[in-house]
Amino acid sequence: MTAKGDANSSADIVKTSGNGDSSAAEPSLLVEDLVVDRGEVQVLNGVTFSAQSGHIMGVIGPNGAGKSTLFNTLTGLLPAREGRVLICGKSIQDSQGSVAFVPQRQNINWDLPMTVWDMVMLGRTRRIGWFRRPGRADREAVEDALNQVWMWDRRNSLISELSGGQQQRIFIARALAQGVDVLILDEAFRGVDFTSQEVMTLVLQEMRDAGKTILLASHNISYIRKLTDECLCLNRSVVACGPTAEVLVPDVMEELYRSVDIYRAYESEQN
Repeated sequence: MTAKGDANSSADIVKTSGNGDSSAAEPSLLVEDLVVDRGEVQVLNGVTFSAQSGHIMGVIGPNGAGKSTLFNTLTGLLPAREGRVLICGKSIQDSQGSVAFVPQRQNINWDLPMTVWDMVMLGRTRRIGWFRRPGRADREAVEDALNQVWMWDRRNSLISELSGGQQQRIFIARALAQGVDVLILDEAFRGVDFTSQEVMTLVLQEMRDAGKTILLASHNISYIRKLTDECLCLNRSVVACGPTAEVLVPDVMEELYRSVDIYRAYESEQN
């Protein structure tokens, strides 16, 4: 993958995802020259990157950098003005069943009168079909997913009765039941309890080891450094993208955030 910008830009860190082998398999997610508008405002400009199967990619950037816009575009919620997106070699429209999205909690109506079991069963809708009852395989998939996120005991609870961390675990369980290839999480760890953080981290690592591709947006740089294999630094366009250890360096952080305070906070995390 080639980078855009001048020769001295941090975007020169952009390189082939995975182990750096250009002969590796086709990426599970390919984004090329993506341009996205919100009304009259161009939010994303020429975004290009790729992610391989069996990797967790962190997505970081300041507020307003376009992270949520990128995720909404990848999941078909927003149209792109220009560019190409391929998920497992297919267009966004043809790959809907292959992608699951865990949006920010404040964007979800948690007051719906729905049980935990029913919410996770929604992940099986494409397999079951409309107006058909779940079969044995569907029930087993939901049970396995709830056990993976340690929520089987709450299967009959209303989602409105759960803590914030438990609600996020339920959305991840729905993705597990769906059997997706790509999981996208927008600030999934913000404001969740310690137990939920630990459970979600374990599940994401297990999904990665099973060959899934995970995109995780977070403002917690320390957490991104510990959990992810690669990192996309985004501020309306790609500032840098590559192995996390090579991207999370002071020069890139200064260029990405353009803030002395945030840069110093990053430095303190390193010490």
